[in-house]
Amino acid sequence: MCRQTYEPEPGFYYGAMYISSGFSTAILLAIGFLLYYLAGDPPLWVYITAVGAVVLAVTPLLFRYSRALMLYAFGGTGFDPRFVGR
Repeated sequence: MCRQTYEPEPGFYYGAMYISSGFSTAILLAIGFLLYYLAGDPPLWVYITAVGAVVLAVTPLLFRYSRALMLYAFGGTGFDPRFVGR
């Protein structure tokens, strides 16, 4: 028995939402800098379209990794390679 609880604490999803928001902000800044320096400061609609498309495309990853990061950081969960493939 690993004694892992499977019910998240009441603030778990709020914390994961803040982490996901941080990931989205990092994506926004990265794409903004890339467009500014590599594309020569295009019009505003290009920024909005590019950031919107990328964030929508990676939303499933943001959702999964923000919850996993929240579990690893505050849930007492860790990776144990002995249990891989069982």
